Amino acid sequence: MKTKPEYIKLYEALREEIAGGSWAYGERLPSRRQLARDRGLSIVTVEHALELLCQEGYSEAKAKSGYYVAYQAEDGFSAAPPAPIFRPPHPAVPSENAFPFSVLARTMRRVLTEYGEAILQKAPNAGCGELRSALSRYLARNRGIRAEAKQIVIGSGAEYLYGLVVEMLGSDRVYGIERPSYHKIEQVYRARGVLCDLLPLAQDGIASAALRDTAASVLHITPYRSFPSGVTASASKRWEYIRWAAQGDRYIVEDDFESEFSLLRKPEETVFARAHNVIYLNTFSRTVSPSLRVGYMVLPPRLLPLFEQRVGFYSCTVPAFEQYVLASLIENGDFERHINRIRRQRRRAEGL
Repeated sequence: MKTKPEYIKLYEALREEIAGGSWAYGERLPSRRQLARDRGLSIVTVEHALELLCQEGYSEAKAKSGYYVAYQAEDGFSAAPPAPIFRPPHPAVPSENAFPFSVLARTMRRVLTEYGEAILQKAPNAGCGELRSALSRYLARNRGIRAEAKQIVIGSGAEYLYGLVVEMLGSDRVYGIERPSYHKIEQVYRARGVLCDLLPLAQDGIASAALRDTAASVLHITPYRSFPSGVTASASKRWEYIRWAAQGDRYIVEDDFESEFSLLRKPEETVFARAHNVIYLNTFSRTVSPSLRVGYMVLPPRLLPLFEQRVGFYSCTVPAFEQYVLASLIENGDFERHINRIRRQRRRAEGL
């Protein structure tokens, strides 16, 4: 069994003495040097213990005067010891696609310096303008998507954005999803009270007969590489999706997860770039880090009024600091350099 650190032992002893009435409220505690001498400890150890007492509300520090008792029995402070600090037993093993930690850490430090207290401000409901503008330029360069910053909505991951789609388009519609597909797609839709039509996948995408016969008016697709099947929609199938959506009040939700790591020299064209009623979704969970929980949704112009009316009042669920960091990574080229590096590595591994 591990022994307690000396500063914890001293903290607990002083806490019990204060709570037991050895020192009265407002009374000055012995100085750091005196405590160190009397208890046979270093001044650093004593300082740590006194800091804990201040954090827990048992004492308070007064400049150039010392530490004074701030505890009164009627205050009802808990005498529980401080919670232990959790430290991972060993560093996590980065994945093959891991974004360089040194680059991420450097960018975070720079954002803290450049933005200062602005990172504490509440982000606009649809997300910070810096990230939305950076994404607008990035998508135009790399995905053939021409969209203004005002069409982009930032949210805490794809699952959150799925929910916004339902609230915007309505839960009274039938939503067609691939079978099989990423299980959380169906889970989120059903949790929102949506009726789902599971459309079987063929070798090149959703089977044509199933698409023709479905009662769905919203089609959720993952054309780059459907999970877990690995099926990629062919060019012909993508145009079939577009023709389907052109009939009546229909919409496509294009989930473009991990498409950045395509082995092709030129990323595959998005459905969004070819149709006017497609909602494009992507995240940074594979390209930067799953811990960031940041995704984005690109709306066609025709849906902007409906979005504002039905869900535009929701506050942004991503902290401004993380949005500024991602905007910086995109604008300074670090994001694209990382993606290109991973794509080159994959092509070499495949002998391409």
